[in-house]
This record gives sequence, structure tokens and C-alpha cells, in this order.
Amino acid sequence: MAGMPFDDEHAPLYSLGQVAEMLQVQQAFLRRLDQHDVVSPHRSPGGQRRYSRHDIGLLQHVTTMTGQGMTLNAIRRILELEQEVRELRAALKRPT
Repeated sequence: MAGMPFDDEHAPLYSLGQVAEMLQVQQAFLRRLDQHDVVSPHRSPGGQRRYSRHDIGLLQHVTTMTGQGMTLNAIRRILELEQEVRELRAALKRPT
């Protein structure tokens, strides 16, 4: 049997309302993160935001940083730098 969508951490399964409730944040906060390109969820064919488990983990990280007083621009830059570090580490592990 093939893997189920919920087995894929990148499968967009959760609605804006569900994620807001899970993380105990306002829906407007999640919309703002999307508008500022901090966390951009997938969109359903009808245009509704759909979040994956991976997105939710990222949102938890972002929520912690906003709680520490960081701006959305600073958070976006931190996420970019974290991604660069992951890519560089992966490149270093590859055989030459």
C-alpha cells in the first residue's frame, strides 16, 4: 500500500483555523506571516491556505521568535540563513 498523505510531512492537510487553534495564535497572525513571505502555505484549488506538518513546525519556530520581540523582516532573514546553513552542511557531506 502506498504512503498515505498524512505520512508525508509536506502534505498540505491543515486549514488556517486548525493551525491557529493548534498553535494558539490568531488567524490574522498566520495570514500576516503569509503576506510577509515568512511562512507561505500551499493553496487549495479554491485558494484556501493549507498547512503541512513541516509548515506547523516552522510556525512554532517563528512564534517563538516573535515572542522574543523579533520583527518579521528579521525572522525572514534568520529563516533564509538557517536554510543556507542546511544546504552548506548537505554540500559538505556529499562525496567529491
